[in-house]
Amino acid sequence: MKIIVGHSNMDLDCLGSIVLARYLYPDHVALRSSLVHPAARNLMNLYEDRLGLVGAADIKGKTVERMVVVDTRASDRIAEYLRNAGDSSAIEVEVWDHHPASDRDIAGARIHARPFGANTTQLGIELMAKGQCVESEDATIALTGIYADTGNFTHSNVAREDFDVAAWLVSQGASLKLVKDFLVPLREREQVVLFHEVLAKLEKRTINGHLVQTCYMELEEDSQGLGAVVERVFEVENGEILFGLFFFRPKGKMLIIGRNTAPDVRLNEILADFGGGGHAQAASATVKTDSGTDLAKRLFLWLEDSLAPAATAGDIMGADVKSLSPEMTLMEASKYLEEVSHTGAPVVTEEGEIVGILTLRDIMRGRKAAQMHVPVRNFMSRKVVSASLSMTVREIDEAFFAGNIGHLPVVEGGRLVGIVTRTDLLDYKRSDRVRREGILRELGVGPAINGACWDLVSEASE
Repeated sequence: MKIIVGHSNMDLDCLGSIVLARYLYPDHVALRSSLVHPAARNLMNLYEDRLGLVGAADIKGKTVERMVVVDTRASDRIAEYLRNAGDSSAIEVEVWDHHPASDRDIAGARIHARPFGANTTQLGIELMAKGQCVESEDATIALTGIYADTGNFTHSNVAREDFDVAAWLVSQGASLKLVKDFLVPLREREQVVLFHEVLAKLEKRTINGHLVQTCYMELEEDSQGLGAVVERVFEVENGEILFGLFFFRPKGKMLIIGRNTAPDVRLNEILADFGGGGHAQAASATVKTDSGTDLAKRLFLWLEDSLAPAATAGDIMGADVKSLSPEMTLMEASKYLEEVSHTGAPVVTEEGEIVGILTLRDIMRGRKAAQMHVPVRNFMSRKVVSASLSMTVREIDEAFFAGNIGHLPVVEGGRLVGIVTRTDLLDYKRSDRVRREGILRELGVGPAINGACWDLVSEASE
């Protein structure tokens, strides 16, 4: 018997991967987990006949010679299938996964690993390369998986290929209306109640310059869909790092769910030390413990040791500051800014004290008033918003937005030591994208270069 399986507690990306895997392995039987993520239940119900998934218990007593595993490479996440599959050491295993490797990987498996936003994308690329067509219902299920696991194409691990496969699925007849219906974040009443409770219990703390939001709750019973609840809270709060800690006292275990947007933080590595896994932006761990509060304290101490310091003004500022004198005329200041290609500059006295900011907008006011001969100090803005060297990028971003400014002087010891501009901030934000593209290139996945595309077939699939 040959089978296709996904991870326990099947989610939308897992189902999308299974649907496409059946085109690659038409002689394999697809199995379902005994647990289904709440976000996937509506799709499962509507397409139950279409999916035709076989229960894990139905293979008991049968000889499984080959197993294709999708959306996980961890052996513990397919335990329910292995229990019923007989001698697992005799099974040929092939894996299609987009999660980072760990010490829980299935031993001896042939692994196709592509770091896309959704695992469904990896299988879609394979089908596209083969010129395979898929039926519209399957295309809809697969497209839902991609939208779900990429956060509607907003997660930082989204790759060009996620868009390529999504476009191909639409061309195969995928229904965007159905995709939208399946992606309602919180369907269960219990999830909505928990969503409001988590919001009410959120606490904020700063750890190594990062804004970390946490919620600790004790629950009597396992509650399905906590990941969707945390995801929704994270979207509403628009924060940097969020941890939901749910302690189930009767079972003596803690579920830790993390979400992250900080480019220099990798949640999967942090939670790996708690036996967890996932992605840099989204990860979780389940830990056996008799005291939820003690484990929460351990996590916070661990974060202080493991979180890299947040980037600061000192890291991204320009040290070669072009400044203006308050005694310069507006005409002189205008010519100077044009010469150095700046849209504004701090106004600094001979003693090094910053007394104002002059921008092109101020110069335009002077030009309209025919006052280009007057000193800069007459038109400069005297309300100067400045930063210290230790001000974090998150705080700089907030300052730009709150003050509607484009230049942030960096002051230390009363003296001007640098300046952060909108360009500096955008360059920093782009740098993470460049870093991720470099990683993709090292793995043989990347954007088109000189009209040629990187090879889309990994060594494992040749």
